[in-house]
Amino acid sequence: MEIEIDDLTGPDILGLISGHLTEMHSVTSQAESVHALDLNGLRRPEVTVWSVREQGRIAGCGAIKRLDATHGEIKSMRTADTHRRRGVAARLLGHLEAESVRMGLTRLSLETGSEDFFEPARRLYLAHGFEYCEPFGDYRPDPLSVFMTKKIA
Repeated sequence: MEIEIDDLTGPDILGLISGHLTEMHSVTSQAESVHALDLNGLRRPEVTVWSVREQGRIAGCGAIKRLDATHGEIKSMRTADTHRRRGVAARLLGHLEAESVRMGLTRLSLETGSEDFFEPARRLYLAHGFEYCEPFGDYRPDPLSVFMTKKIA
């Protein structure tokens, strides 16, 4: 598997992001509780997106949004349906953490859903050292959101 910064112009990454947004809106009962970034949000200067490819096929993606000089947020973690349960998310999460350290970040945080659908994501983050925390950045308490954080350096 290869992980590289993505310019968000290829049809495969665009399809993966589009599918991600569609699914987040379909599984979250209140639209205001969906915090996934659209393409405009992912193309902002404070966001870096990486894609995972296996033999040229899109396997997943993830992003880091810089919140300040030392704090970043994981955004748009997604594994392609064709690559689920094959270690893509764990490998990408390790890559995002390493890149965040290279960027000078000392903390990574994230928001994910509290519904059962998001249980595998929460287990992944807990297994990689993330802990539950209070809302950070511009987030406010939301019964449909869970917040997690990890010191990385």
